[in-house]
Amino acid sequence: MNPAVPDRYRWDLFECPVGNMIAVVNEASAAVRVEFLTRAKADRVLSSFGDGTALKRDARALAPLRRQLAEYFAGRRKRFEIPLAPSGTAFQLSVWRALKKIPYGQTRSYAQLAEALGRPEAFRAVGTANGANPLPVLLPCHRVVGSDGSLHGYAAGLAVKSFLLKLEGAIE
Repeated sequence: MNPAVPDRYRWDLFECPVGNMIAVVNEASAAVRVEFLTRAKADRVLSSFGDGTALKRDARALAPLRRQLAEYFAGRRKRFEIPLAPSGTAFQLSVWRALKKIPYGQTRSYAQLAEALGRPEAFRAVGTANGANPLPVLLPCHRVVGSDGSLHGYAAGLAVKSFLLKLEGAIE
């Protein structure tokens, strides 16, 4: 590691009921990435932060996020209090802000989300922005379903999306 380059990001791996997760926070302890894992995905997440000179594994820095996620998976937390710092286009950021407004235990369709953004024709773009969400669970893209209530697309797979919605009581 190059000592002249400050460690800008901290990361850690941890277990959850549907497998492992990787999380990355910035120097202000705001979450920038959270993903359900495969080994290949972990390598991809870490490589997305450049050559690694800005990364440091630091369980202590991620302890608040780990605790809140553990509380969520145990059914004791409905709202996260971790600062978030996702990177994306203006449209993606607007979709991700709208995701935060979907209450725990409820769902919205892609069309409803597009309508809420004042862009009813953009439901496919909403789906694309959901797929690019760097902070699943924290920005609850799992709460977005098809207009008929069916489960569509989730980066971690439909089984994980179903698990999260059942955990929240949104589906049986």
